[in-house]
Amino acid sequence: MALQRSQGARRKRFENRRRADFALLTYSVAAYKLRVSQPGQPAINAAMRCCAVYGFPIRHSASPAMHNAAFAALGLNWRYLAFEVRPDDLRAAIAGAKAMQFSGLNLTVPHKLLAMQIVDELDESAKTWGAVNTVRFEARDTGGQWQPLHHFSEPISGEVRSQGFNTDSDGVARSLREDLALELVGAKVLLLGTGGAGQVAALRLALEKVSELFLVDFVSAKAKAVAQEIRKRHPRVKVKVGFPQGPVDLLLNATPLGLKPGDALPLDEKQFSLRQARAVFDMIYNPAETPLLKAAKAAGCKTANGLGMLLHQGAKAFEIWTGKPAPLAVMRRALEAEVYQSTVNSPESTVRSPQSAMRSKMKG
Repeated sequence: MALQRSQGARRKRFENRRRADFALLTYSVAAYKLRVSQPGQPAINAAMRCCAVYGFPIRHSASPAMHNAAFAALGLNWRYLAFEVRPDDLRAAIAGAKAMQFSGLNLTVPHKLLAMQIVDELDESAKTWGAVNTVRFEARDTGGQWQPLHHFSEPISGEVRSQGFNTDSDGVARSLREDLALELVGAKVLLLGTGGAGQVAALRLALEKVSELFLVDFVSAKAKAVAQEIRKRHPRVKVKVGFPQGPVDLLLNATPLGLKPGDALPLDEKQFSLRQARAVFDMIYNPAETPLLKAAKAAGCKTANGLGMLLHQGAKAFEIWTGKPAPLAVMRRALEAEVYQSTVNSPESTVRSPQSAMRSKMKG
């Protein structure tokens, strides 16, 4: 009898422990779903569509905040993730996203040029600007036409392909006009860095009919190659590799210098003083104020970071993936909250988003 009572007590304790473990697991799953879901988004489920950004490094990225807010605003059962991918692993990472039937990808430093040789198909935008920052995965419909994966409600058993796009070009041109009120026609520009985004910026500035373009890169052969391409496409634009001897209307930083604490300035002020630049634009947006922008402010330059460029290229990518108009105001607010969260509400801070500063002037 005593043995039976002991065994019964052990079984009861085991059942109680199992119920407690199950309750804890249920609570944990529910809490996780809430944590990774934006207000208005369905909880994580098996029908969810995924997009992601690949970069190296990637932890600075504000793209997940921007895109997940946009998905939530439109009630889409989509999520956007961020993955640190080394250049040597990019081909495998894109293949993995294709195999898992992701809807799309964004690519950031240092993947934009490398992806040109990896994706299955290039859109005209990628061919024109020579870099890929957006990838859409597609499959054939019953008529044999390639369609974005979100067109298919049933599992896809046939071939899936990756198509590369470039949305950086429109993003940088629009941001320069909106955030710096800069007239590009006839402008003199110093561009630092001619990698993926820098190459796109150089070609777009030439298309916008700047009068002179000065290209500087740590690898001079890269700058020379971009200069040669500009001379071929836009012979009326004066392009030179090296620093200018006089003032410029715009200094644009397309290097990654400024992303990490302790980074040096992306230019040698012995060769070019910031006081010779009327405006300075840094493609980096996080940190919101890089050492370059801080020094430029001290030199009396008008300044802007890359938040506006990220917004506009991201909005275009959103439309490429979903086929729906991007909720631009929602995306802008999400970006500002993510990037300026530690400073935008601080009265002592001098760091403000261009949009917040503009609103303050309007109120005044």
